[in-house]
Amino acid sequence: MNISPLQKARYEYQPKLPGMLRNGVAEICVKEGQPTQSVADQEKIAALFPNTYGKKEITFEKGKNTSKAKKHVVGVILSGGQAPGGHNVVSGLYDALKATNKDNVLLGFKGGPSGLLEDSYVEFTDEFINEYRNTGGFDIIGSGRTKLETVEQFKVVEEVAKKHNLTAIVIIGGDDSNTNAAVLAEYMAAQNTGVQVIGCPKTIDGDLKNEDIEASFGFDTATKTYSELIGNIERDANSAKKYWHFIKVMGRSASHVALECALETQPNICLIGEEVAEKKMSLAQITNYIADSVEKRANNGNNFGVAIIPEGIVEFVPEFGALIKEINELLAGEKTEKFNALPDWAAKYDFIKNGLTKEAFAVFDLLPQGIQQQLFLERDPHGNVQVSLIESEKLFSELVKNELAKRKKAGTYKGKFGAQHHFFGYEGRCAFPSNFDADYCYSLGYNAFMLIQYGYTGYLSKVSNISKPAVEWVAGGMPITKMFNMERRNGEDKPVIRKALVELDGKPFKFFEANREKWAVETCFTFPGAIQYYGPAEVCDLTTRTLALEKG
Repeated sequence: MNISPLQKARYEYQPKLPGMLRNGVAEICVKEGQPTQSVADQEKIAALFPNTYGKKEITFEKGKNTSKAKKHVVGVILSGGQAPGGHNVVSGLYDALKATNKDNVLLGFKGGPSGLLEDSYVEFTDEFINEYRNTGGFDIIGSGRTKLETVEQFKVVEEVAKKHNLTAIVIIGGDDSNTNAAVLAEYMAAQNTGVQVIGCPKTIDGDLKNEDIEASFGFDTATKTYSELIGNIERDANSAKKYWHFIKVMGRSASHVALECALETQPNICLIGEEVAEKKMSLAQITNYIADSVEKRANNGNNFGVAIIPEGIVEFVPEFGALIKEINELLAGEKTEKFNALPDWAAKYDFIKNGLTKEAFAVFDLLPQGIQQQLFLERDPHGNVQVSLIESEKLFSELVKNELAKRKKAGTYKGKFGAQHHFFGYEGRCAFPSNFDADYCYSLGYNAFMLIQYGYTGYLSKVSNISKPAVEWVAGGMPITKMFNMERRNGEDKPVIRKALVELDGKPFKFFEANREKWAVETCFTFPGAIQYYGPAEVCDLTTRTLALEKG
């Protein structure tokens, strides 16, 4: 296999572990904390998880290992979208297994949860694992989005586990995947299978976190990758001085990625969905907010700028959310076929006009035709609008362009406006993990096996104090049910992990809020540059600006 010099060097990088995990598995003991409860709906969650609810938080400390000695056969899956560092979670898990007992076995089930259902797997060896250490991607075993949520599926997993004598299953994934991990853990406990289930917190969106889980893995690398690209664009904008660049970044349900990239690069505009929702901002208000920046900069002779747009921004706009809700009803059931059978856009436009309320159609009619049509692209599995397909960066640049034309006609705007559009998503999901993510992920995997060795199930591998040097990190575990609340999903109340949104009273947003007025008018761009893997720790082991601000 042909490999790059960087890839070869990264294979040889030795990830740093938390201090208490550095002494070898024989010198790690457990300290138990207080019993836990879910963030909301405690009685309902407790009733649904009688075998795994209310368990204690735990931390690992230096001391004599008191776990029972036995051979472990562990299965691992990668679930959901890719995130930098996934390979290191697997590597850390493998190394801890083998350090405990060389006869321990790690099976990687291929293609995500479906690998467990189809019994498609590979047995890891040193040679196999060594080709993936410290590299990006999930290609070691692949990933998938199949949900493990039905009793029928759990029975299949139980049979597969019995066939291979599995003692534990590790699910590396985001909030949905770890919700499924908790439900699977409860099933395995209720059936007395002896199979433990442990989760690891992954998502570049940054919305799987709380007071215990300080960051999901992959967020650091992805935002550094996007920030490098945004910084490059800012430098280009400041050189050419003729374009406004509208940049959409990942973040369907929360704006953590957009906020972190803004803190790293200081663009002229960054929309935060949670603020849009809190203030109930309309499309017109957002448009005017951006147009004001364009006009003020133009008055200073600067006909260029950069605006960061989170992927899911339109869902946070109340009037747009109401429009989407009506469209979902308009095309419910067989109505989709009727709509698709119409001969052209003019006929479809009339169908839409007649089917929406006056208020919803007024919002719809405000949109450029290209965006109107995107609202009627292929539906998701539940028959709903796929908001991620909407090119919101083009939506807002077009709305701003139309607003500026009105201002020019009124004589208040005399500048020139040209727009370029970008979407940064896949570019960051499989990048070489930063040293932080390489270390953090390896620690999460290593720590996951310590949870297995001590008999815990329904727990999330937890490494905290991560704004400090790795030697000061604290390893332990948190019952997944602690993050649960009840939410309405597909017409049913279901227990799910509560997504963490940007906190508008939190230090990262407050810092952004205190500076954005200046950034909107002046050219304050900063250029983070490429991720650094070799050199002084203050350059190579930097955490995100978000984490640094949160932890002071």
